[in-house]
Amino acid sequence: MAAMHKKMILLVVLAGIALAGIYLYFSSHRSSTRTAQVFNFFRDPASRPELMMTAGSKCGAAPFIFPTNGLIGFIWDDSFRPGHRHAGIDIFAGTDVGITPIVAAYPGYLTRQADWKSTVIIRVPQDPLEPSRQIWVYYTHMADAQGNPLISEEFPAGTYEVFVDAGTVLGLQGNYSGDPANPVGVHLHISVVEDDGFGNFKNELDINNTYDPSPYFNLPLNAYQNTDTIPTCQ
Repeated sequence: MAAMHKKMILLVVLAGIALAGIYLYFSSHRSSTRTAQVFNFFRDPASRPELMMTAGSKCGAAPFIFPTNGLIGFIWDDSFRPGHRHAGIDIFAGTDVGITPIVAAYPGYLTRQADWKSTVIIRVPQDPLEPSRQIWVYYTHMADAQGNPLISEEFPAGTYEVFVDAGTVLGLQGNYSGDPANPVGVHLHISVVEDDGFGNFKNELDINNTYDPSPYFNLPLNAYQNTDTIPTCQ
């Protein structure tokens, strides 16, 4: 009886290891081809002009306009490390800090909390895909490595509920990570965030609090559906 119990425990452990291995394999390989293309772009940003998107452009009947110039390097639900799920999209201009403008993708009411160095969030009272619900559009990395803001002077820290139209300049692409010793690549991170039902935005870091941005931009921005290509308008 004891031997059978030990055998069952061993089988459960082995099954767990196998499942973990499968998860790690697909997490690490899901975007490996796309990641290789992104790193090639980093080495020579001028090498792939056909993959670059333009601020203010719109893909077909998409409700959102594109928020900045650049290549869509990482998309919703990409995985950079075991257990990580990317909650938005990262757009890389291939320029230095503080050069490439970022514009509002959709009209709404902008807030910049008092302690936000690189971030604004825009409340959209009626989701263009589901008008019965409210959404929030989150923009970040608009600061240099030391945390000096690159957000438009029209939106100082503490700004609350200022209406902005689509195409309004919000700031410039930066590389702020929160740690001056470890800056990120120069880019915009943008995500579509759920409302908590009480008029507040949920925590954007958790992908479960965000929406797949694909239908908002009419682009293949879901890593489970687009495993290996850089999204562009077709």
